[in-house]
Amino acid sequence: MVEKATLARPYAKAVFETASAHQQLPLWSDVLGLLAQVIVDPQIKELLNNPRVTHETLQALLKDIVGEGFTAEVGHFVQLLIDNHRITLLPQIATQYEIYRAHALKSMRVELIAAFDVSDAQKDQFTTVLKKRFGHEIDLTCRVDKSLLGGAIVRAGDTVIDGSALGRLNQLADNLI
Repeated sequence: MVEKATLARPYAKAVFETASAHQQLPLWSDVLGLLAQVIVDPQIKELLNNPRVTHETLQALLKDIVGEGFTAEVGHFVQLLIDNHRITLLPQIATQYEIYRAHALKSMRVELIAAFDVSDAQKDQFTTVLKKRFGHEIDLTCRVDKSLLGGAIVRAGDTVIDGSALGRLNQLADNLI
């Protein structure tokens, strides 16, 4: 079975190229982000799996939800996804689009998930190290997840660096098995 990320990649690239050509990178970020959230809603998932719901009805529903951002180009893109039974790929398409966008803008969104609160000095230190490693400006967001026990997890695009105590314990358990 082909992974969703693999199926989503050409769509994300095509959207990025279109958005770049028309200087609409922020618009497409907003629209894709919203559509990705809508598609994972349980009620919308139910509609997607209902054979009685026509493609036109689904398109109209998504247009109503998105509102003004639902341009003709967005409409064509959504219709393409619906017709090819790829509408459920929107979360992966949105993620990959943001990676393309960040690369083009020489910036990268990075999420730092730590077991404890991260001080401003630690944030600055992480930002400096990540900027050096990835060669991009870093937009760092932090959140606390006490279940990690200690350490942190860094998510930067497709890269995940698991330096958490829980991750290390899981790795040790895998090695022992």
